[in-house]
Amino acid sequence: MILTEEQKAILEGSKGEVMAKVMETVIRYGELFGAEKLVPVTSKYNHLVTSFGLKMMTPVFDLMQKLIDAGVVSEQKFSADPRPLDPNVPKNFLQNLIFNKFMYSKQDFYEDQLQKLGLMDKDAFSCACYLDEMGNKPEMGDVLSWAESSAVVYANSVLGARCNRNSGIIDIMGSIVGYVPAFGLVTDEGRKATWIVEVKTSKKPEAQLLGSAIGMKVMEDVPYVKGLDTWLGTELDDAACAYLKDFGAATASNGAVGLYHIDNLTPEAKAQGEALIAEGAKVYVIDDAELQRVYDNYPVIWKNPDAKPKLCFMGCPHMSLEQLKSWTDKVEAALKENGNKKVVIPTVFTAAPKVIEAFEKTEYAARLRATGVIVSYICPLMYMNNPLCGKMPVITSSNKLRTYTTARYYTDDEILVQITGGKK
Repeated sequence: MILTEEQKAILEGSKGEVMAKVMETVIRYGELFGAEKLVPVTSKYNHLVTSFGLKMMTPVFDLMQKLIDAGVVSEQKFSADPRPLDPNVPKNFLQNLIFNKFMYSKQDFYEDQLQKLGLMDKDAFSCACYLDEMGNKPEMGDVLSWAESSAVVYANSVLGARCNRNSGIIDIMGSIVGYVPAFGLVTDEGRKATWIVEVKTSKKPEAQLLGSAIGMKVMEDVPYVKGLDTWLGTELDDAACAYLKDFGAATASNGAVGLYHIDNLTPEAKAQGEALIAEGAKVYVIDDAELQRVYDNYPVIWKNPDAKPKLCFMGCPHMSLEQLKSWTDKVEAALKENGNKKVVIPTVFTAAPKVIEAFEKTEYAARLRATGVIVSYICPLMYMNNPLCGKMPVITSSNKLRTYTTARYYTDDEILVQITGGKK
């Protein structure tokens, strides 16, 4: 790798032994992917994927402490993924015991480490750090050092920032030293689309289902999606951004997509159009039948496939303020139609702490509480990692949660029917 004089000096110890090791880590990581140089991290803030004080993560705690003791902290303040625990989310005595004694017993300790390393503030925990309320929204062209897959794909695609799908810990290493390797999605060539996806559905496709289909087809490649602007329009308003947030998370978890382009909508597609499509790009056509095929092939891994759901999670990634508001209206209307006052399945809507704070200032908050829905800042995935929770029949409209846990996927409309007591 070709290094600048400053980079060489850091590698040789000009800023201390620990910083030299951080630089060496970033260089070795880049060399594995064929990077020939490092480029500066230019975003105002960073984002860390490791937010949970899992008891078995002793090497991470030790590493963080070495950085703290050496005074080698992030050049940027940062946000982190959601907290794994919330006392307001339903759990029984044994589940709670496992959470607090055997799983996340180091949570307070780790959060203290994160604050010493540069956490933006005590509530800077969300997988959707780019939402306005969170204050960590990169600018177009910013070079990032992120690892959270749903945040990376949103930043690359909707905001036009530049970031690879890094692994955990590499994110803070790049932020500390101020450089990341120049390869993949950081480069112009790496942002070219090698797939053309033609959306030919008869109605607006479910975001999580469409993203799932594309992710499983193109895997880590970059898709250029045509026809979706018919349903989303050509402006990145709140509704379009919320849709793309969920769509992108599904492409990133059901496949390994780190960037997508939406014709006539996302910034690079608007600016460059089909010039973003690489020569020889493959074509994938998605119609109603294809989406149904994908949906029908999701495995049901509940012990009893006919079990009555005991819990519903919505918000993986975290819901936006507008989604909380619109879902309040939906739940109220469906409950009234079905003759119920409260949801018939314990239901948790998850959102960032600062989004919840903003939501509480609206008249929607009291209305949603009245329906029995719980609003939480928790990470549903971390909740489901508890083996006793994993045995529960949990439903969700998140394809990310479905992929990584035993939760069963249903579309938004199907979820609404189930939680409000309607007829399937």
